[in-house]
Amino acid sequence: MVMIIKLIVILTLSTILILNLIFSILTIYAKNLKLFAYTLLFLMPSAYAVYISVFWVNPEQILLITIYLVFAIVLAIIKISEPNIGILDRFMSASLLEKIGKYYAAARKYERKEELEKAAECYEMAGYIESAAYIYEEAGNFERAAICYEILSKKKIAYLPDASKMWERAGNLRRAAELLEKYAMADEWYLEYAAKLWEKVDRERAKKLWEKVAEYYEKEAKEEGVFYEDAAEAYRKAGNDKKTMEMYKKFINYCKKQVKYDKSWKKYI
Repeated sequence: MVMIIKLIVILTLSTILILNLIFSILTIYAKNLKLFAYTLLFLMPSAYAVYISVFWVNPEQILLITIYLVFAIVLAIIKISEPNIGILDRFMSASLLEKIGKYYAAARKYERKEELEKAAECYEMAGYIESAAYIYEEAGNFERAAICYEILSKKKIAYLPDASKMWERAGNLRRAAELLEKYAMADEWYLEYAAKLWEKVDRERAKKLWEKVAEYYEKEAKEEGVFYEDAAEAYRKAGNDKKTMEMYKKFINYCKKQVKYDKSWKKYI
């Protein structure tokens, strides 16, 4: 019976040692020296525990170290599950955490309670703007979500379409169109979407943008002629009849060439 207990203890402590060793190696690989220093608090007692359990030097010490390691692992798991929240913070209410300025922890608790507006506000105050944007959107506060995405777009322009979408859902179509047009200057694929938005707000501004859409499709058509039709439609919406006819003629010529290989192109002619 004693041998079985001894074997179980050795296997348990060896497993804990291996896990601690793996975690220590990962912290070194991640170049996180602070976290590596913490792992030594578990690694060294683990190694010592395995040593004294193998030789069964001091059963009392083995028991104490085992309790310590199990407790440490439980704390480590809790910490890893929410690395940005302190152990003590988990026992405080969301409102108390907010009051003492621990906004991230408060946000997480508000989110779990499905108090989304409060969660988003706390995320925003904690500087987690992207998380705030997501939660505001989930809460249906599209205006605040749009503002958050605009803040993010100052560092990364890729957030502009998200900001535009939120302003559109908030009912501010002009702002939505302005932001999408701004993004389209960097990514021409969005020009047409921006032009369609402007049609709901300002027809004259939409026409100017349709002209740019047409120029984009005309440029693409030089590589793939099928885009001449898109260019023609865009020029038509821009009010440029001369260019509309020119693009349609080029599209017809493109279709005539395609008919030689596929008769279905006749319907476009």
